[in-house]
Amino acid sequence: QVQLVESGGGLVQAGGSLRLSCAASGRTFSNYAMGWFRQAPGKEREFLCAISSTGSSTRSADSVKGRFTISRDNAKNTVYLQMNSLKPEDTAVYFCAADYYLTDDPKKYDYWGQGTQVTVSS
Repeated sequence: QVQLVESGGGLVQAGGSLRLSCAASGRTFSNYAMGWFRQAPGKEREFLCAISSTGSSTRSADSVKGRFTISRDNAKNTVYLQMNSLKPEDTAVYFCAADYYLTDDPKKYDYWGQGTQVTVSS
């Protein structure tokens, strides 16, 4: 089992920045690829970014490329999502997830955090 806890969400004005963190415990963090997703009310869970177990490879959705950056620190068992130039449409609950393989498919992730709310005001 891998336990994931997100933090860093909150209320921010449009154009602002936030950095989300996801702390992992349980099994060896460095064995897992990590992903960030979000879900707005009434919408499906949306892939944002993913990073390989070593951090050597990343993927980002077109909707956030150039604004969101994923990174990880395996010594701290933590993955980050740096979000810049935030827009009101970025308002959602943000989740981190873990899987052995680097993928943008939420169905393939085995472990999920509880989520953290991000609200962007106009």
